[in-house]
Amino acid sequence: MTPPRLTPEILSALTRIPMPRGFEEARLSQTLQVEGLELPVYACQTLVIGSGAAGLRAACEAKRRGRDVLVATGGMYMGTSACSGSDKQTLHTASTSRNGDNFEILATDLAAGGCMDEDVAYVEAVGSIGAMAGLQYIGLELPEDKLGAVLRYQTDHDEYGRATSCGPRTSRLMVKVLLEEAQRLAIPFMTNAAAVKILTSGVGEARRVSGLVVATKTTTHNPFGLAVISCEDLVIATGGPGEMYRDSVYPKKCFGALGLALDAGLELSNLTESQFGIGTPRETFPWNLSGTYVQVMPYVFSRDADGNEYNFLADYYRTTRELVSNVFRKGYQWPFHATRMLEFGSSLVDIAVHIEITKGREVFLDFLRNPKPAKDGKAFNLDDLDADVRAYLENNEALDGLPIERLVRMNPLSIELYRMNGIDITKEPLKMAVNNQHMNGGIDIDLWGRTNLHGCYAVGEAASTHGVTRPGGSALISGQVFGTRAAKHIAYANRAAPSGAQEAWRPVLQEMICELKAVTENPCAVDLGEVRSSIQARMSEAAGFVCSGNAVAAALNEAEALVQQFASRSVGLLEPHRANDYFMWKQMALSSAAVLAALNHYIAGGGGSRGARVILDESATGLPETVDGRLEAFRFRPEQEHDKAFKIMVSLVGSALTCTERQIKKRDRAPVFFEKGWGEFLSQQIYTD
Repeated sequence: MTPPRLTPEILSALTRIPMPRGFEEARLSQTLQVEGLELPVYACQTLVIGSGAAGLRAACEAKRRGRDVLVATGGMYMGTSACSGSDKQTLHTASTSRNGDNFEILATDLAAGGCMDEDVAYVEAVGSIGAMAGLQYIGLELPEDKLGAVLRYQTDHDEYGRATSCGPRTSRLMVKVLLEEAQRLAIPFMTNAAAVKILTSGVGEARRVSGLVVATKTTTHNPFGLAVISCEDLVIATGGPGEMYRDSVYPKKCFGALGLALDAGLELSNLTESQFGIGTPRETFPWNLSGTYVQVMPYVFSRDADGNEYNFLADYYRTTRELVSNVFRKGYQWPFHATRMLEFGSSLVDIAVHIEITKGREVFLDFLRNPKPAKDGKAFNLDDLDADVRAYLENNEALDGLPIERLVRMNPLSIELYRMNGIDITKEPLKMAVNNQHMNGGIDIDLWGRTNLHGCYAVGEAASTHGVTRPGGSALISGQVFGTRAAKHIAYANRAAPSGAQEAWRPVLQEMICELKAVTENPCAVDLGEVRSSIQARMSEAAGFVCSGNAVAAALNEAEALVQQFASRSVGLLEPHRANDYFMWKQMALSSAAVLAALNHYIAGGGGSRGARVILDESATGLPETVDGRLEAFRFRPEQEHDKAFKIMVSLVGSALTCTERQIKKRDRAPVFFEKGWGEFLSQQIYTD
């Protein structure tokens, strides 16, 4: 068979993806007078905050079920769904290559790292096929063979090969087809609207969502751009807290909603669990360097301020074969994992990169040069690779002489992606770092996406749907599964607007306006730029993929002090129309303190290294080795098996962050027979607790 030729037009269509324009706009319902200011009020039944793939799926599914839906977003075409990706951005669903699948096995694999509710894992497993099919139905072109089977491959934490991809921008293509569906359904959007306060009505068991305050860029009604949206259901789909870290692969302006949720009394879980891995730095073009970027085995080197180059991985691996084979394995073992530091595994690469950067050096991938020899002195040779590495290259007919030639053979889209962002890896080395990439924890939810606040749901990265580890691409499909599940439950609940909502809002709105007036009139207040720098530096240095108990505890004290500065109105707002920035960084201060509180609770309780974090402990037994001897500075605590059975819960009680633990939820594994199950479905008993 003649090798396929990917024309420039094909490459462009999968990387330069135009988005639909022209959406229905939210319509003003009324205005409120509060503290001498006029606040515009908009109304809907179901409010979705966030315009990424998960939120759009929830909006479309709710609209199809007869709900009056409004989407409020801080920025169209922004966020991780629209702007992030990798060499082959992955969707991970049931159905392995050629062999079908077993939902029980997939659910077990999803929860293999621990700290994941069994019912949520099974919901994701069984719902993944329908979620993918729904995307295909509205126009997502997943690659197929001539017999109609979706093409599959193996990704990280995936031994069966359940992954598929549309290319480097799978999630952007998902957003595109979902936005087109939203247009067909005439769903209105409110853009440049940052969620700053969840409004509630009722007390105790009767407390429920009744609205949301947003900060917009429109100052027609008031100088702060504040507006209110009345709603009966709220779906939080704001993504993860990308601005929390300095070393991050997230697009800019990704704040998430952890602080918003805590402020409203929502419980969070698994905040200790994030993903970190190699990628290009945020100041260039933030992108994951997984898959074929490393499977072609480029030369990895560092450079100091004087221009001297260092073949630094030769100081870690014993042979050239071992070195290059582990660089290759970063393709499907992309996230850092503490256990892979041992026995000269692939995560030793992450540690080596981290050490080079702490020396003040820059680290690069060079696709124009093959790797240099390790200390055994043997030259790089495609005939001297570990068996799995050699087999992969042979199967893809990628035994070309140089890394860039192998990359052209296996994934030319990955080259075009960087070129369209001003970096030509066919001509220059690619700068890299170890970045924060994804938060596995978030707002705690049940099997329908419900939070502990009536009428409030969370989907996508905002929700705590994952455990310690997750297969690559499972986050994208999880958002689709729970976006649909939340919409189904919302339609079932069919809530009506609560009476007396505006009276309940008034004292909250008064307090917000008084706060904004105070911080704009304080000439001695702390600048928001200083807040940003302090949060990002603190989190990257104390709560990145390398942690220690003392550093986390000290960082927590600093973070709590910053939260108190906001509470005492000591942080300033120089321009009233930038109230959204003030509230986003106020929320981020609380979010970062919550992550540190969870980490501190975990480490102080004897928690060990797991997932993408290593917990350093000079008295512990975990100890990575290099060709030159032991890495004593990275002696670490091993994971404690019993910790896998619990989730760390974080809530805001008064003004204090409180951490507790709960056991993961078990699932009834008894078979459901058709006649009995059919009756429960028809009578809607499946939606009840």
